[in-house]
Amino acid sequence: MGVITLENEFAVAVAPAKLFKAYCLETDTLLPKILPEHIKSSDIVEGNGGPGTIRKITFAEGKDLSYAKQKIEAIDEENLTYSFSLIEGSVWKDAVEKVTYEHKFVPTPEGGSICKRTSTYYIKGDAEINKDQIKDVYGKKTAGLFKAVEAYFLANPDA
Repeated sequence: MGVITLENEFAVAVAPAKLFKAYCLETDTLLPKILPEHIKSSDIVEGNGGPGTIRKITFAEGKDLSYAKQKIEAIDEENLTYSFSLIEGSVWKDAVEKVTYEHKFVPTPEGGSICKRTSTYYIKGDAEINKDQIKDVYGKKTAGLFKAVEAYFLANPDA
């Protein structure tokens, strides 16, 4: 099994604690509200929201994915770190065993955040994945997600 590791940074004009809360703690209510054209629902199917919890995200019709299941690996509200694994979904199902995402939210001097993300792709057997495609496609999708969260909080500062 091969492993591909990528690192990204996403700048967001939202304070780290608020971004962490939205992205990590209130995913099930906020993301479908912020991105209804992409995310139909997000629900905990096993667990209580802490490590070991399984979340199912159902995407809107017509998207590349119909659903994905995530397993929360670690969550640290004090240090604003969060990691989860994508354990089930139709993307690369024949080539990827799982993908683990580790996030750290740090402040910027302007009062916003940088989300530092390390993505580790565990490749099945001899399967091959285009690292540049992962970086391009999923980096852009995540950047778009953070920009939507940013726009929501800029339009709703008391949310």
